[in-house]
Amino acid sequence: MALKSTIFKASLHVADVDRGHYGDHALTLARHPSETDERMMVRLLAFALNADDALAFGRGLSSDDEPALARKDLTGAIDTWIEVGLPDEKLLRRACGRARRVVVYAYGTGVDVWWRKSGADLARLDRLEVVQVPATAALTDLAARTMALQCTIQEGHVWMSGDDRTVEIVPTLLKASRAP
Repeated sequence: MALKSTIFKASLHVADVDRGHYGDHALTLARHPSETDERMMVRLLAFALNADDALAFGRGLSSDDEPALARKDLTGAIDTWIEVGLPDEKLLRRACGRARRVVVYAYGTGVDVWWRKSGADLARLDRLEVVQVPATAALTDLAARTMALQCTIQEGHVWMSGDDRTVEIVPTLLKASRAP
């Protein structure tokens, strides 16, 4: 018998000074049985960094050919494809062929090894942006089945707060997109 996803509810207030986006988002996250709290919270962080009414969570780990998050245009075509973790080059090449913009939020202890191994090949993908997210283990302290979170983004710094904790994250751009 297959295990079912665990449902998490998040009330996320985003104040993104860098992009000029301010909004409240009521989110439902389905955490696959093989997904960790850390990965789920990085998905939530990726949502906050790209917050938009058209941005939605994908089917995640249960589907190989779908992004973790996607923003679709009015025709249903994928405008922005967002992955979290350390995806393989083949997946990212396919994503770049299907979306105008592809963003990877790389996290964990293996990022440096993954980037040394794949960075040169990934550099050829014009539509790809790669962002390293440090200190993601601290985000797991904010994980709960029902979350009320505030995310402030200013000058490249991110502060995620919930209840009595605040986590500061300073993402590092490993590769910028060259797409128009």
